[in-house]
Amino acid sequence: MITEWLRGVFPPIPTPFDEAGELALDRLIENLGHWASCPLNGLVVLGSNGEAVHLDRDERKRMIEVVSSHAPQSRPIIAGTGAHSTRETIGLSRDAADAGARAVLVLSPSYYRNQMTPDALADHFTAVADGAPVPVIVYNMPACTGIDLDAGTIARIAGHENVIGLKDSSGNVTKLATLRAMIGPEFGILAGSGGFFLPALSVGADGGVMSLANVASKACARIFDAFQSGDLETARALQLRLVPLNTAITTRWGVPGLKAAMDLVGLYGGPVRSPLRPVDESAITELGRLLRSASVLS
Repeated sequence: MITEWLRGVFPPIPTPFDEAGELALDRLIENLGHWASCPLNGLVVLGSNGEAVHLDRDERKRMIEVVSSHAPQSRPIIAGTGAHSTRETIGLSRDAADAGARAVLVLSPSYYRNQMTPDALADHFTAVADGAPVPVIVYNMPACTGIDLDAGTIARIAGHENVIGLKDSSGNVTKLATLRAMIGPEFGILAGSGGFFLPALSVGADGGVMSLANVASKACARIFDAFQSGDLETARALQLRLVPLNTAITTRWGVPGLKAAMDLVGLYGGPVRSPLRPVDESAITELGRLLRSASVLS
């Protein structure tokens, strides 16, 4: 089955910068060494947490090359390639394949939002799937795009043989349940946030691409494993414990909060790129408290 590997826990890794704002690839390699020892099923590079919109084309390709070269060969690399034009998305997808990505994660084009009808979006994803040399995963992220793909449109796009899955960050578990009923098990469904990981699994999701997995990979993997083994009590307790931390590094402080949390747990988070701003000291203190409450920091 083509999506057999598209199961489990995938962190959308941040892009590290140095104090001058340049790619800090040596620190990326250090982080990859840490994640190699964690119970993860693959890595996502150049997602929303990877500040992909702040990187030029050469930087994007270099990031994928380094991750592909230093991550365990057994763990697939998924690369974000979404752009506002179909032409550029196909070009970035070809770059990603050349650099070692096993699949591409394609965000909905959104600049001309009012023109992005279901037909326009279906045509876009179909053209990308036709032109991409590796499989395509649809990325639904309404918080960033202002577009929330409905189950019918996703199912229509999923009819393409080169579209193998969905990362959905809408938090609409009912939609995921509807989609799972519409599409067979060969199509991978991934929760886009640790805040609803267990609910998504309960309605048929295959795993998750979660910011939380960067700093709490063991706990995320334990939720997945407990659910798979039928230990819902353990899975529920872990999910509840992680929700406040997940909220802090997603909707509350976003990428700056995630990078600060990484610094606190001994990874390299480092600076964000402008116009993003770092979190302040009070936020760092609160993040430390939340990491301890979630048993990520002792």
